[in-house]
Amino acid sequence: MNGRVLVLNSTYEPVNVCTTRRAIVLILKGIARTEERIEQEYHSARARLPVPSVIRLTEYIHIPYERKSLSRKNILLRDHYTCQYCGKIFSPSELTLDHVIPKSRGGSSNWDNLVACCKRCNNRKGRYLPEEAGMRLIKRPQAFSLHVNRQIMRYLGRTDEKWRKYLFY
Repeated sequence: MNGRVLVLNSTYEPVNVCTTRRAIVLILKGIARTEERIEQEYHSARARLPVPSVIRLTEYIHIPYERKSLSRKNILLRDHYTCQYCGKIFSPSELTLDHVIPKSRGGSSNWDNLVACCKRCNNRKGRYLPEEAGMRLIKRPQAFSLHVNRQIMRYLGRTDEKWRKYLFY
């Protein structure tokens, strides 16, 4: 019930990712329809329910521009669990957050100054600017915008072939 399901607006525009449990509730309430299924079924006393992989809302929902909250989880998602200095992919427990401009030099904790970083690179960089430590960022950090949100959905969709046609691969 904790699997991921891609949620599409009625116009087939990807808007979110939810749990299988939430998707089934939306389908049973008539708020959404199943677009793609997986080979599994859930059984209740009275019914069999195919497990959705992609659902589409029955009515168009206007999604206002929203800034995502600044959190460790969102920074790691934005950076695809990749150290922004050495380029290696790590598990969340092996990554830290690095201030590109260190706090000791007036750097703030915001989207444009925080990056995912492995412990080794973080120790190597220390209280220096990346250039002073002889290091380079793979990509410049940016706020978690709608564009970045779609990139993350594409990243998550790599594991589910059924999502690809809706995520514009």
